[in-house]
Parts: sequence; structure tokens; C-alpha cells
Amino acid sequence: MSRRRIQVFDTTLRDGEQSPGIALQPHEKAEIAMQLERLGVDVIEAGFAGASPGDFAGVREVARAVGRPTVASLARTMQEDLDAATEALADPGRSRIHVILATSALHMEKKLGLEPREVVEKARWAVEYVAPLVDEVEFSCEDATRSDPGFVAQVCRVAIAAGATIINLPDTVGYSLPAEYAGFLADVRRRCPEIRGVTLSVHCHNDLGLAVANSLAGIEAGAQQVECTVNGIGERAGNASLEEIVMALNVRSDQFGIETGINTTEITAASRLVSALTGYLVQPNKAVVGANAFAHEAGIHQDGMLKDARTYQIMDPSDVGVRMTLPLGKHSGRHAFARACAERGLALEGEELNAAFRRFKVRADAGGAVSFDDFNEEVLA
Repeated sequence: MSRRRIQVFDTTLRDGEQSPGIALQPHEKAEIAMQLERLGVDVIEAGFAGASPGDFAGVREVARAVGRPTVASLARTMQEDLDAATEALADPGRSRIHVILATSALHMEKKLGLEPREVVEKARWAVEYVAPLVDEVEFSCEDATRSDPGFVAQVCRVAIAAGATIINLPDTVGYSLPAEYAGFLADVRRRCPEIRGVTLSVHCHNDLGLAVANSLAGIEAGAQQVECTVNGIGERAGNASLEEIVMALNVRSDQFGIETGINTTEITAASRLVSALTGYLVQPNKAVVGANAFAHEAGIHQDGMLKDARTYQIMDPSDVGVRMTLPLGKHSGRHAFARACAERGLALEGEELNAAFRRFKVRADAGGAVSFDDFNEEVLA
């Protein structure tokens, strides 16, 4: 069965950097971008060139640092934004300007102070202005999922006619439910058949913890591009997590029939680099890249894992660039304890093993994970 290929649009350096307290320097953006290139992403959104001189420099540095991925800059429908993005992306390499304009009644009235007809005209003008200056133009209907589908379709039709080759329908504030999001995409496509001639993209936020689920629903509904960040960083509760989307598509290929260009063995390296340079720690129980994602302490689980890793693991940790661990703690079983001893050259058997295991349990009940060095003399004496 042939598998559909989708593009991975990484916005760690733009939407991810908008997390409170993150301010990546241009050389740090370039370092992350080179890792993203090794990871195999198709598009790197390097920043918002019009936001500040530092962000302009960051976009320019990324455009110079990578060769294969398309490099994008966000821009509002303002000439100064569009000009800054065009200039920052002037170096050789495939360039994309990501034009964003709100389409919900709430945003149009309260934030933009514009009538719907003015929004339609701004969309047309901005795309038309910038289309001859870069290789690709992506147009995003900000707050699309809280917008009227008929109006979204109208704006998309105008943007496509003006030269947009990618249309993004984001769940900007993480409001949608998966089936609802898929239905919204289908509704807009029905109302605007021109979307079938361009790339449809999804971009979901995690305010209700549904960013990955909504992104996958969007992919199932026909999206050809998914926008995400390493470690799921981003404004408020974050963005859809790149590693979770990619591994869900890989592990459940039977369900999706989708492939990406991601080299999954580079996922952990990307996660650790982004964490180190942003200062945003990864929670231990984070899927795929958390410290505990492939750690098994419970005795029942450890016993199963030692017999066949498939008993409690749906992914091979080597696929994402890490190793499985069996940490020792109060829930560990005799089998894992004996294995830990054997790995250190101590082949304990029979009553000697039983006595050492009882002493280990006393030590482990005191709390926390226990390293071999913690109990070496106390338990094995």
C-alpha cells in the first residue's frame, strides 16, 4: 500500500521562541536549525523578521546556515513586515513568507478593528505584494477555528488567487476537539475547492492538551503539512509536539498510512539541544523524549521487559536515539535487581541474592530512585 507523504513545518524558532522568557541569539537559532536539518524537517520557520533587529538577524542567520529545508519568516499584512521578511530571506536557498491575518469576528473587531471586507482586501494585497519576491507564500487565517467557515473560505479563495501556495487553518487558541477540527477543514475545503490545488496545513495549540490529537485529525482529514515544535514548546500551553506527531504516524502506520522525511534517530538530540538553549526543561513523563519515556521501574514491567521488550514498549528507544533503562526503586523486582548486580560483575544466587534483595528493598523504601552506588556497600555487604 502506497503511503502519503506530508511535510513537517517546524516552528520551534518562531512560535516556540514566543514562549515566555526565551530569547534565542542568532547563532543559537542557527545551531538549532542545523540540527533540524539533520532531523529532516521540510520547513524551518526561523522567526518573525519584522519583530525586532535580533529576530531579523536570526532569520538571516538560519537562511545562511541550512541548505535543504525551506526557510520561512512570519509576517503580518504590513509592508514593513513583508519587506523585512523578504530581506532576511535574501540569501540563496528556498524561501517562504508566512503571511498571517485573523479571520474570526472576535479578532477582527477587538484586535484589528477591521470590517470583513477590509480583511479580505488586506489578504489579497499582502499575498500579491510578496508573491514575486520569494519562492513560496503561505497564508494563515489566524483563529480560523473560531471563524465563520464561509468567511474563511472567501479569504482563502482570494489568497490563492493572489499567489498563496500553502493555506494554513490554525487552531490558534487550542479550542477545537479532534472530530470538530477535521469537520471544519472538510467544510472549508468544500466551500473553497481551490484549496485542493495548494498545500493545506494544520497548526494546533495545546490549551486543552489536544494539539497532537487535533493535528493528527487534520492529517487524516487531508492536510499535507503539519506545523509543530520540538518538545511542544510555544505560547501558553505550547504547540503540537513534533516528536509525538512523528512517532504516532510511525508507530500507527497501520492506521494512518502516512510518511514524513524525519530521521527519528535525531529526535532526542534535537530535544536536548532545544531544551539546553531555551532553558525549558522537558518534564520526565513527556512522551517520546521525557527521561522516563523508556524507563521501567515496576517489577512486573521489568520482568516483562527482560523477557520481551514488546510487552511494555510500543517503540524501540533506539528509533529516537536513546536506550531503555530499568531504574532501581521500591517497585523493582528481584529479576531486575539480579540483572543490575550481574551487569556490575556480581553474580548473586539463591539465599545470597534473597538477602541482598531484602536489604535493597529496605533502602529503596526510604524513597526515590536508587543507584547501584547508593546501596553497593550497605546492601551487598
